[in-house]
Amino acid sequence: MAGLKVAGRYAQALIELADEKQVTDAVLKDIETFLVTTNENKDFHVFLNSPLIKADKKNNIFDKLFGDFQQITLSFIHLLTKNKREMILPIIAEEFIVKMNEIRGIVPMTLTSATKLDDGVKASILEKLNKQVKGSIQLTEKIDESLIGGFVVRMGDTRIDASISHQLNEMKQRLIR
Repeated sequence: MAGLKVAGRYAQALIELADEKQVTDAVLKDIETFLVTTNENKDFHVFLNSPLIKADKKNNIFDKLFGDFQQITLSFIHLLTKNKREMILPIIAEEFIVKMNEIRGIVPMTLTSATKLDDGVKASILEKLNKQVKGSIQLTEKIDESLIGGFVVRMGDTRIDASISHQLNEMKQRLIR
């Protein structure tokens, strides 16, 4: 929890600095790239958390990997590395994206279904959810055949489970009681 608070403060500071320099979109792109790199590469995650690798060596590697980043983003990463906080960079990146979405009124939503949904069905679901959401929905679609049928919607802490597998599990629980 403390790591999340610190990450939120760092993310907010980076947002304010990027906004002041008018490079918010470019920094957001850098942060998204950094997060993708971290999530897709376990070795990079190990590298971030390694106390054996000195800060200057880590910063040299960051410069080589992310040389096309904005100077603000690289300086931010260097500062965190110097202060031995590089292990929370992925959390800061996630917080940065969440805060930027809040500022821009974007609500991330994941729609998971057993098969690809028909455009009409998807439009109907989005229409109903748009009424409950302030801002615009950023939709991510996933396929999970274990749902058997139906769909599951996730928006922040909210989960709407209208899947067949969920209904079967509920029926099973009622029969067991």
